[in-house]
Amino acid sequence: MPNFFTDNEDIQDYVDNTDLRDVVMLCERGYAEAEEFDFAPADYEDAMDNYRRVLGVLGELAAEFIAPRAADVDEEGAHFEDGTVTYARGTQEALAQLRKADLMGVTLPRRYGGLNMPVLIYTIAIELVSQADASLMNLFGLQDIAETIDAFASDEIKDRYLPMFCRGEVTSAMALTEPDAGSDLTAVQLRASYDEQTGAWRLNGVKRFITNGCADVLVVLARSEPDVDGARGLSMFVCEKGLGLVVRRIEEKLGIHGSPTCELQFNDVPALLVGQRRRGLSTYVASMMNGARLAIAAQGVGIAQAALEEALEYAAQREQFGKSIRQFPAVRQMLGDMHMKVETSRLLTYETALAVDMADGIEHLRTTGELGELPGGAELAEQGRWWTTLARALTPIAKYYATEMCNEVAYDSLQVLAGSGYMRDYDVERHYRDARITTIYEGTTQIQHNAAVGYLLRGTLEQRYGQLHGQMEADGADAAMLEALRAARGRLGDAVDYANGQDAEFRDLHAGKLVEAATLIYNGYLLLPPAMRSPHKQALAENYVAEVLPRVKMRCDQVLSGSRTYLDRMPELLHYE
Repeated sequence: MPNFFTDNEDIQDYVDNTDLRDVVMLCERGYAEAEEFDFAPADYEDAMDNYRRVLGVLGELAAEFIAPRAADVDEEGAHFEDGTVTYARGTQEALAQLRKADLMGVTLPRRYGGLNMPVLIYTIAIELVSQADASLMNLFGLQDIAETIDAFASDEIKDRYLPMFCRGEVTSAMALTEPDAGSDLTAVQLRASYDEQTGAWRLNGVKRFITNGCADVLVVLARSEPDVDGARGLSMFVCEKGLGLVVRRIEEKLGIHGSPTCELQFNDVPALLVGQRRRGLSTYVASMMNGARLAIAAQGVGIAQAALEEALEYAAQREQFGKSIRQFPAVRQMLGDMHMKVETSRLLTYETALAVDMADGIEHLRTTGELGELPGGAELAEQGRWWTTLARALTPIAKYYATEMCNEVAYDSLQVLAGSGYMRDYDVERHYRDARITTIYEGTTQIQHNAAVGYLLRGTLEQRYGQLHGQMEADGADAAMLEALRAARGRLGDAVDYANGQDAEFRDLHAGKLVEAATLIYNGYLLLPPAMRSPHKQALAENYVAEVLPRVKMRCDQVLSGSRTYLDRMPELLHYE
């Protein structure tokens, strides 16, 4: 039987050969969970076996049950009638199977009925679901909302909602965007009013472009301080669908048809405050958005994997001029480039998830006082700030790179299938449509560039390169590849120094070029450990160094040229006054 987890040799290589001991120890609180809960792992090997079993169940479910229904879900879409949203039949059936398999609380604590697994394992799970049906991921992947409640809400709120999330009894949504507040969430105007007599909050206003806005439980960003402008006047609330919360319509979209995107009207909707007033955007939404961006990166990898596999199968079977088209050099190059893009995106996304696990695990156990009791706890405590910084730097990079890659691979996959790919007889046209939103929602690529470039300019990534380079030298990685990466780092360093000497507008203009160059170097380092394990991975890394790494110099040269055309000469360039 097909299984998207066990059949994927690249995922297997990562899981089998990556040392996750610190990640698992932090997640399992030094394996103290085994003393409190049945089925909690007693040691590292037990935990990894548990993770593989869960991913194996999900991989089989994704391949055998979800994927065969994805085309029908896309065709049927979500329904909207008389203010009620109904999922497509295949979506309803898939959610029922996920609930039955106890897969709806992957990262939530066991005390609420969750599986208490690392973000890395959840990230792999999101990839598998996305490979089967990208729109379903937009429901499955919203477990980040429950994580936000777990991290910041009161015990009363957690006790009320988290068990329902773990049992899969409720769906969720984060209601952030408004007609006049898209990327600029500081402009949110939906009002939260506190009734002193009843001690209750009420929400009034409109939200737009809300993924799964028909959900049972919504986390809402609202203005709780009417006289305070900007982020300081915003707080986070949790509410439930019902009287006063009206779905005004759902959007007609290019892709992701199984996931309803809603416009909502809040009419005196009762709500509960999450955490503290005034910290809704600066702390709580920022945390939730980082989780969502990592999830979208994994979604991009899953869509691209599905598109790649369809292109590989078609290229092997389609014959022209007496031979399969994969034997033609031009097609070989396309297929090879596609595989390289998927693999680098997967490694980068997993690396980001690992950094998030380390950062969150250290901070959580430091707060509870348990970190010092763990083996190596004192050393981990000293690393906490570094892992937090790295996680914040990598999250926008992974989101940008994996989603742009997803669009490129879907585009090239359709090109491999040619005219057949343009028809609905094949799934690749759906992958092509589904891919397009990934570079837009949860922050556009350009926003990710701006979020990441500061860490590059401040030297965070160069510090990480140094760590990785030293590890690879000690492990005996290919010396020529390491030297190529060192040279690329030198050129990027020149571009960074130059950009730091320019004004803010120049840095914003060239942020995308700088972040792309930095990402390509990072990916090169991530390819080196697998390259030492197999001829296939070695060939992949060698090809990357030869074909992709030279783009670092090109991007850096563009920055070093000092070009300001788009800043200073736009009227002449676009011929307007």
